[in-house]
Amino acid sequence: MITITVPATSANIGPGFDSLGVALQLYLTLEIHEETTTWLVDHDFENDMPHDERHFIVQTALSLSPTLKPHHIIVTSDIPLARGLGSSSSALLAGLAMANILSQLNLSHDELLHQATILEGHPDNVAPALLGGGVAAYYDGARVFHAPLKVPKDVDFVTFIPSYELLTSAARSALPHSLSFQESVAASAISNTLVAALNANDLTTASALIEQDHFHENARATLVPHLAIIRQIAHKLNIVGTYLSGAGPTVMTIVPKDQTDSLVSALLAENLPGQVKILKQDLTGLKIMKEEK
Repeated sequence: MITITVPATSANIGPGFDSLGVALQLYLTLEIHEETTTWLVDHDFENDMPHDERHFIVQTALSLSPTLKPHHIIVTSDIPLARGLGSSSSALLAGLAMANILSQLNLSHDELLHQATILEGHPDNVAPALLGGGVAAYYDGARVFHAPLKVPKDVDFVTFIPSYELLTSAARSALPHSLSFQESVAASAISNTLVAALNANDLTTASALIEQDHFHENARATLVPHLAIIRQIAHKLNIVGTYLSGAGPTVMTIVPKDQTDSLVSALLAENLPGQVKILKQDLTGLKIMKEEK
């Protein structure tokens, strides 16, 4: 048996739109079992998700290796669907990794990242899911540029996962078609300074800048009303660093560990419609384990 594990991700990180992401300790697990005559996919998702070759993971694998022989696979996941935590990216990478192993393609991490980015459209989720930790990445249509993003290790990611879904297509349609030159310069400066502050381990500066996005949060505010509510709750506790995870609707707050319990208690007291989780960075990324018979 071969087991592939892929972490969840939180992308954008405030002003880092389509470029900054971090891997988190929620996981999709793909077990590859015996070869079969047709694809057999056991999974723990909704019943309307296919159990055969139409499953997204199998389709992704076949896009990389069309002659891939069918197998019995089992998919389990802690990553909620359509919540801004990289569920599609984790499944996409699992499919590519399965094809790479079973077809013995011997693709490097950079080659897998390039293929994943082509399929995903941008690298802010797939890069940290593959590589682990924080990652800054940019795709120019031909090459994926990426570098580690130093996120402090002594923080927690206090995560509010609403009970409602928000499809990426709907979140994308809410975005502005353009920004003025002046606003573009400001947005770029904020994002650049955020990266520098994180890499300097200056959480005070980074936390403030995380809340100064110009690219997408205002445009999506009506789709995710809990963002403003949670930010206000955190501010009452003098906690800064709340942002919309990916396209939403999950809301993330980067919190020093000694403030985690206070924020969690305050969020639970509000009885917001959703789950509150304390997540930590995953520093490993995609993992593959082979169990010999």
